[in-house]
Amino acid sequence: MTAALIALNRRTFASLKHRNYRLFFMGQAISVVGTWMQRVAQAWLVLQLTHSAVAVGILALAQFMPFTIFGLFAGVVVDRLDARRLVIATQTAQMALSSALAGIALAGLVQAWHVYVIAALLGLTQVLDAPGRQALTYGMVGPVELPNAIALNSSLFNGARIFGPALGGVLIAAVGPSLAFAANAGSYLAVLASLLAMRGAELHVVDRGERSPFLRGVREGLAYVRHSRRAAVVLSLVGLVSLFSVNFNVLLPVFAKRTLDTGADTYGLLASVFGAGALIGALATAALGRASIKLLLLGTAGYGASQLLLAPQRSLGLSLAVLFLAGICFSTWSSNANTLLQLEAPDHLRGRVIGLFYFGFAGTGSLGGVLAGWLAAAGGTTLAFAGAGVVPIALALAAAPVVWPRRGRLTSALAAGAGRDTGA
Repeated sequence: MTAALIALNRRTFASLKHRNYRLFFMGQAISVVGTWMQRVAQAWLVLQLTHSAVAVGILALAQFMPFTIFGLFAGVVVDRLDARRLVIATQTAQMALSSALAGIALAGLVQAWHVYVIAALLGLTQVLDAPGRQALTYGMVGPVELPNAIALNSSLFNGARIFGPALGGVLIAAVGPSLAFAANAGSYLAVLASLLAMRGAELHVVDRGERSPFLRGVREGLAYVRHSRRAAVVLSLVGLVSLFSVNFNVLLPVFAKRTLDTGADTYGLLASVFGAGALIGALATAALGRASIKLLLLGTAGYGASQLLLAPQRSLGLSLAVLFLAGICFSTWSSNANTLLQLEAPDHLRGRVIGLFYFGFAGTGSLGGVLAGWLAAAGGTTLAFAGAGVVPIALALAAAPVVWPRRGRLTSALAAGAGRDTGA
């Protein structure tokens, strides 16, 4: 039993043996907690200022509209640039914007439109930052341990959902949202220090191929997806689930304040428990060390079912239990989709495929947030969660006969892909 646990632990954290990735992981561990503190504070501040669920949906529109407009083109840019330098630039820009929001809030001058504008500018930097970080992850660990590193990135992000919203909720309840914004601005120093301390010679070299003209580069990425049935189905699944069902940033503050009739501390607790479930799901995926169509579809259907269970809830205890389950299914769905796409993409198209993933994952959020806010305003969170639950179940059932291999897994295909050094 002890030997099995040691082996499991070694598999779960295999990619941390790379010094560059270890540094990046530690820097991100601090920075992402600050990011979640700011997200909680932004949503609660807008709800306080406007008393409107639709206004919180507009905040999501501001955050994700840059992905909708520029997401298709971001991957071409990432394929042309040095990933580490790109991420240093985007993280520095985000630190400056968070500092500006903290200053406005501390001065007592903040209005809803200030939050919208800064959220939109943060979203604009994240259009390049998100695929840039994914491309940098490949450079730090290489193709063999990429599935593990992607799952660990997800565990880090979702682990921060536990502490960030809880800390943010406590700060908001005690002194207001301004200190949450300031804490986030300071947290960027940790990840910037880790990026600057990396050894460039230890990064894996990526075959970028011949540089195509910009628009042709976009067409090449789309053509790859069009001719790969599995990639097309996985991306469609990501885009549609994200559009209709990944809207907890809009619905949870409304659920806490109006449905449960509680405050910011409960909102932080709800978000934290969802994060705890997502962390468990991500660590389980990391321990497996491979991606699976079966897990992707089960995670998708489970995520929908958990929202159907959440729709009628008025009990805090039961809501927390369902949100924990939703978190497990969410990270199982997202991690497997991301890994499947990256491992099958050729080197010279990897940035474009990552960009398309984030276009589907975050670019649909601009419309999805407004839709979720409108449904919550029209029929409360019961209607909003019910609608969000039906869609993933239907999509998983529709996608299963198209992409499910006869043996149920992609193990052999992924092994072959890793052998060709086509993973990302």
